[in-house]
Amino acid sequence: MEKHLSNAPLRYKLPGKVYLAGAGPGSADLLTVRALKALQTADIVFHDDLVSDEVLSRIPARVAVFSAGKRCGTHKTSQEEIQQRIIAAAQNGKTVVRLKGGDPLIFARTHEEIAALREKEIEFEIIPGVTAATAAAAAAKIPLTERHNASKLVLVSNHHCAGKERRSWHESVATDATLVFYMPGSDFTTLRTELLENGVREEMACLLVSHAARPNQRLIRTTVGELLKAPALPAPCLLIVGPTAASASGSEHAAVSAKESAVLSGLVNEISLDLFPAKEVAAD
Repeated sequence: MEKHLSNAPLRYKLPGKVYLAGAGPGSADLLTVRALKALQTADIVFHDDLVSDEVLSRIPARVAVFSAGKRCGTHKTSQEEIQQRIIAAAQNGKTVVRLKGGDPLIFARTHEEIAALREKEIEFEIIPGVTAATAAAAAAKIPLTERHNASKLVLVSNHHCAGKERRSWHESVATDATLVFYMPGSDFTTLRTELLENGVREEMACLLVSHAARPNQRLIRTTVGELLKAPALPAPCLLIVGPTAASASGSEHAAVSAKESAVLSGLVNEISLDLFPAKEVAAD
């Protein structure tokens, strides 16, 4: 039997690519050039809830945009479903951006997505972003390290997964480090006790930062001893503990040296920068 070959051109489906990209802390001005380019050339974007509307507005209208939010224990989409959707899109030849708040390699569950992409042999690239710790420190005009008093920087998630044992601290953390707690929550009772039990002094300076690098940014300065008197701030929020936090300053607030940090006990200072006037709030 004679076979007739079609003259139609053969079509091959090219594999897609996934970008695991950091959106930064919120301001579109803090997007990296690489992340912005990925968003502008993407076919599909899956973003977390922490990605700001300002950043999302930089995505072209032709791009399909989906929320894959997971905040405060409420999961709109499971991690497994997110991975399945990313993989399915890439296997259909799409360029996918998985957009995460801050930096995708810091407390962002990126390791699970990397493992899933590797298992399916899908090409991917990681685009780092500005993390909340550096954005918060920049807003408060303080360093996170200082060669005399803070030679270590420790990033800590205060949100524990089920079954995880209580963390243990090395003794040097109490005297020669800046601690940055991501997702610190609003009840600092346990955290304060943990810090004091591990040698952190009550007069050690603290800085609470809510919505870093956004128009509604708030900065509250206090001490470990007075931490429970600090007002509750809306998420996303982080807590900086260490000697460099004592010098946090605002446009209308005088800087405080490490030696003067003890004066802060009994007083909580709220610092607002640029367009937002600073004010002082008496502790309860």
